Amino acid sequence: MALSSLSTGVIARIMHGETVEGPVLQILAIKKINSAADSERYRILISDGKYFNSYAMLASQLNVMQHNGELEEFTIVQLDKYVTSMVGKDGAGKRVLIISELTVLNPGADVKVKIGEPVTYENAAKQDLAPKAAAAANPKPVPKKITVHNNNNNNVALNSSINSGMTHPISSLSPYQNKWVIKARVTSKSGIRTWSNARGEGKLFSFDLMDESGEIRATAFKEQCDKYFDLIQVDSVYYISKCQLKPANKQYSSLNNAYEMTFSGETVVQLCEDADDDPIPEIKYNLVPISEVSSMENKASVDTIGICKEVGEVQSFVARSTNKEFKKRDITLVDMSNSAINLTLWGDEAVNFDGHVQPVILVKGTRINEFNGGKSLSLGGGSIMKINPDIPEAHKLRGWFDNGGGDNVANMVSARTGGGNFSTDWMTLRDARARNLGSGDKPDYFQCKAVVHIVKQENAFYRACPQTECNKKVVDEGNDQYRCEKCNALYPNFKYRLLINMSIGDWTSNRWVSSFNEVGEQLLGHTSQEVGEALENDPSKAEQIFSALNFTSHIFKLRCKNEVFGDMTRNKLTVQSVAPINHKEYNKHLLKELQELTGIGSSN
Repeated sequence: MALSSLSTGVIARIMHGETVEGPVLQILAIKKINSAADSERYRILISDGKYFNSYAMLASQLNVMQHNGELEEFTIVQLDKYVTSMVGKDGAGKRVLIISELTVLNPGADVKVKIGEPVTYENAAKQDLAPKAAAAANPKPVPKKITVHNNNNNNVALNSSINSGMTHPISSLSPYQNKWVIKARVTSKSGIRTWSNARGEGKLFSFDLMDESGEIRATAFKEQCDKYFDLIQVDSVYYISKCQLKPANKQYSSLNNAYEMTFSGETVVQLCEDADDDPIPEIKYNLVPISEVSSMENKASVDTIGICKEVGEVQSFVARSTNKEFKKRDITLVDMSNSAINLTLWGDEAVNFDGHVQPVILVKGTRINEFNGGKSLSLGGGSIMKINPDIPEAHKLRGWFDNGGGDNVANMVSARTGGGNFSTDWMTLRDARARNLGSGDKPDYFQCKAVVHIVKQENAFYRACPQTECNKKVVDEGNDQYRCEKCNALYPNFKYRLLINMSIGDWTSNRWVSSFNEVGEQLLGHTSQEVGEALENDPSKAEQIFSALNFTSHIFKLRCKNEVFGDMTRNKLTVQSVAPINHKEYNKHLLKELQELTGIGSSN
């Protein structure tokens, strides 16, 4: 097998500031310099056949290659991405080569020997470097417009580092090195959080930074919080220096870094407005269709994008533990998977949000919350929300929605489907009647798999009070005014609420059941407003909506209770929740039933 040729003499050029594309080098030795599991680093001795460099390090993401034995002695590699960084007091120490991406060209087992007789690059002859002196002397471009925050002495040191091109990669930062400048993009930013306890009170905000070598979290407290909160913006690039570094608290951060930064009175922040001249990686979004959120774990983090179809009112409430007031707003997102989900906004984002123009909403790092089987999303610390982002996915979604794509959303991911967790007793409709369920003082509950046979359109809705917290039926005053007796108020409008009666059946029997607004919306695949308007104004559309439900199968969780009407007692079934059939879980239930009937596979 032919061996790749080394890029002879290239190390001296790289270490004096020149950028060389794809240099081919040989690994002569590799040594672990930190044994902590969460901050393991490797130092390598690397050669170009003429010069060697003992001040080279692997970025942590390459550790797995060493673990797999891919970087053994004599291995020939190509450096695909690397940076150089000054380590030492006042930037006068050693320049370190940090490798973040490489390709193995020849395994060490195939090479078997050191190539050439390399010497340290510091001994490079002047004539070797003379043709490259001009290129090596050119610093990284200085921003045309800069915004600097801190005292003059620190500013001079920061600008000196920038002018000399000596920015440091995030992966090289540690508490043992305090003379550094990083250039990084803000990928997420929290709101301001406050605390109050026996030791005092204060405020803070945190944000995440990213460059080509890695990522790190930074936090600003009290005065620094006030000073930098408005300056730090998601997607912007900054030069940052003189922060304190400490071990990361993994309880609050999932970033792949053993350390985190804390702003101090010495911290310097400078906005880089010419970031495109030396691009920092853009924020990446792992966009998941809304339909897939229903199968994701509770409390998981997710990126998604959708059209804001509905906007709720701002709601205020007071936390019992702190007596602090919070504000929130729920909006509904829809996407091309014909699914919808609720997203909760908090604080100023909730108050200032204008969704009546139905914008495209992109969220990153939003948290999944589950309640009674329904999944919703909530913006929290570190989450990002972008309105009408200029990306292909947003333009495609806009075109889909503007051409009627959001009119037939069938999957309401946030609808409560409490029966879907298979915790309620399984029973057939015949067994429920035979066991006389619902005859006691309290209602009984059971679940069954059933098919919808008949859906009544008559009296399938009523006009209700338009207030969010009130669902009382209104009285039509006959002058385009509607009176709510509960609120003791007149309104020029109302909202529709669903009350659907239908016949469902399993293999044993049929029963009439009633379902209310949220369940009705989920079954029909339309909002109560859409259903009500169709029933009153468009009979053919209403017929289409209701007939689509016929002969569909679902898991129904049912409430069973005897109710007295005049001198008659009726056993009434009400749908508490409905869920699509999870065939894997349902088959487990059937197998368990068979085992109990036959005794096969049981411990007895």
